[in-house]
Amino acid sequence: MLKLTRQEVEKIAELAKLTLTEAEKVMFQEQLSSILEYATMIQQVDTTGIPPMASAIPLSNVMRADELRLSLSNEDALANAPQAQDGSFKVEDALANAPQAQDGSFKVRAILD
Repeated sequence: MLKLTRQEVEKIAELAKLTLTEAEKVMFQEQLSSILEYATMIQQVDTTGIPPMASAIPLSNVMRADELRLSLSNEDALANAPQAQDGSFKVEDALANAPQAQDGSFKVRAILD
């Protein structure tokens, strides 16, 4: 039986950016070891003569064919725009009020540490 060590579970948790309790480490050690054991069993199945496939079910294109057809005129597209300029939508600068560093670069708050 292939059994993961506690250190391997801790490394996997670290790579996944997970903080695990001691009880969770024990639980995942058992569960992940069981999954690996099952994968080992599957690898032993003789697949000689079975062609490789990308999907277990037949795939078909459900998209319609591209067809050339009329679209909105520029005037109709801009008819309800709050602001338009030179035939385009005019929008506020998304970074106009963003905090900037002294070198002119934008300060971005880190969300992943």
